[in-house]
Amino acid sequence: MTEQQWEKRIGYLGPEASFTYLATKATFPNEWLVPCSTIPECIEAVAKGKVDLAVVPLENALEGSVSLTLDYLFHEATLYVTGELQLKIQQHLMVNKAQKDNWESIIGVYSHPHALAQCHKYLFYRFSHAPLHQTTSTAAAAKFVSENPNECIAAVGNAAAAEKYGLEIVQSNIHDFHFNHTRFFVLSKQNKRLPQELSDGQAKTTFMITLPIDRSGALHQVLSVFAWRQLNLSKIESRPLKTGLGDYFFMIDVLADEKEPMMRGAMEELAALGCKVKSLGTYFTYRTSDE
Repeated sequence: MTEQQWEKRIGYLGPEASFTYLATKATFPNEWLVPCSTIPECIEAVAKGKVDLAVVPLENALEGSVSLTLDYLFHEATLYVTGELQLKIQQHLMVNKAQKDNWESIIGVYSHPHALAQCHKYLFYRFSHAPLHQTTSTAAAAKFVSENPNECIAAVGNAAAAEKYGLEIVQSNIHDFHFNHTRFFVLSKQNKRLPQELSDGQAKTTFMITLPIDRSGALHQVLSVFAWRQLNLSKIESRPLKTGLGDYFFMIDVLADEKEPMMRGAMEELAALGCKVKSLGTYFTYRTSDE
């Protein structure tokens, strides 16, 4: 985004050179980027006004949704999505330069749990002897490896992290499947949208819906609300309500603007059915350049 009104503080899941940083920097190249250590810290930063916007990972094409992001937005914060970023993910195996000749004897691999899962086959067949250690981000793993030159350990992350923290990439593109992309939410306290320019132009609205208790066919009724209006759902996912086994809320992405008459009618019908609906707002998708 290059428009002057978006020269603001942007929180992101750091440290610098994380995948979230790459998506944020590509979208907001001239802004004040503020690293946060965890996803809750990012969300709390924008909720408390410490930053104007926050970028957090939402979903990976290989490993699915980031449950911490979904649950925190439902249970802990009242925020809106102002935009969705998409970034191609390329995972590399990297070591401290002091260990570049010993990398085949690594005794531990560090990275974000999603990154480790995206490279499961490679790590299992090549380094089944080495324990996997979870970190808050891929960049945090790279930073840790850079700070421990005497340990024969590796990080999984992107090329920018290898460059930032002075690591040696010893194996490139180790993720199990070629198509590897991640979605990120840009969050704000205000229900407004990033400029439509440079987006894909398709409006998308995200709802978090709690069904009425003890009503047979409630989910079918909810889906019918959208179906007969020909409102296209691009995603539906259930998450625990944390009130007991079998209690869920549903996250639904609808390819429509919440201001459209059909969407307003859908909200009225959902309320009449006894559903609780939390809208995260309408937004557009921005595809950032590859690494």
